Amino acid sequence: MYIYQGKPGDKTGLDRILGETNLRLRAESQYMKAVVLAGGYATRMWPITKDRPKMFLPVGDGTVIDVIFEDLEADDRVDEVFVSTNERFADSFESFLADAPYEKPTLSIEETVEEDEKFGVVGALAQLIDREDVDDDLVVIAGDNLLSFDVGEFVDFFESKATPCLAAYDVGSKERARSYGLVQLDGDRVVDFQEKPGDPQSTLVSIACYAFPAETLPDFDTYLSNGNNPDEPGWFIEWLQRRGTVHAFTFDGAWFDIGTPESYLDAVSWYLGGDTFVHESATVENSVLDEDVHVMAGASVSDSHLERTVVFSDATIHNADIRDTIVDEHTYIENLDLSNALIGAHSHLE
Repeated sequence: MYIYQGKPGDKTGLDRILGETNLRLRAESQYMKAVVLAGGYATRMWPITKDRPKMFLPVGDGTVIDVIFEDLEADDRVDEVFVSTNERFADSFESFLADAPYEKPTLSIEETVEEDEKFGVVGALAQLIDREDVDDDLVVIAGDNLLSFDVGEFVDFFESKATPCLAAYDVGSKERARSYGLVQLDGDRVVDFQEKPGDPQSTLVSIACYAFPAETLPDFDTYLSNGNNPDEPGWFIEWLQRRGTVHAFTFDGAWFDIGTPESYLDAVSWYLGGDTFVHESATVENSVLDEDVHVMAGASVSDSHLERTVVFSDATIHNADIRDTIVDEHTYIENLDLSNALIGAHSHLE
């Protein structure tokens, strides 16, 4: 039994004692769960993502979601990974996981097939916690995040704090900060959180990477039953922060929220580091491939000039100049100049 002898109103001291208590209780439960959010429809990237989850977009020799799965697979503290997706993409994820080397991920399917049917991220998380009977500490990561840090580092931070935690990144632009949850810190403690502020006073924002102690999971139902916003998790974090202690794991390096063609090409550029990536089964003849070009398996490029472009499998490009463009699979392009384009699968352009 703890007897608290701090000064009246000494919340810091009380938080320390509660944190030590939570650390001791969690030490008795060795494992934690993880949720990878993969239920979005990515309408801003159609037609490229009309029939595929954006998490399956290629980055280097893997996909966006592979980077997260690899980190979680390697962390012995995480014993199960729930992939939260929708009915529309369930078959795609089943096929992907069946062929993947990962042992931890299992599907948890949200009963929606269209964007306007979604429960919101907080609502979907609450349903998943109930559906999967989750009662361990929980790490939540958006599957369209490309992170420059190992998820294990974030879990280390969470375990040291024993409170709800988020990952925070300086986007360097107040205009960009308006699209996210704005974080104000005292050390690594969140002292103010504003979801999508109209006039942000800083550029440090919360990314979609969170961790929740097991004892806070019932707060999801409390939050929702009080009529709060079920959509963005930032609203839930703001609600939590007003009622207790939340800490922030800040990191340098890079972070990409892949939701637009531009952000995807930026992510590929960062990952490739100015190089090109040509699959061994692709064919490139009499062509110039400048920086940040990814040519996938079975694709053919001839007599062409490509820059900052992704060419999906079995596409054919002949006598073309293509920049800042995504070319989907089984597409044929000849005698064209293209820039900032999205070319859907099985298109024929000449």
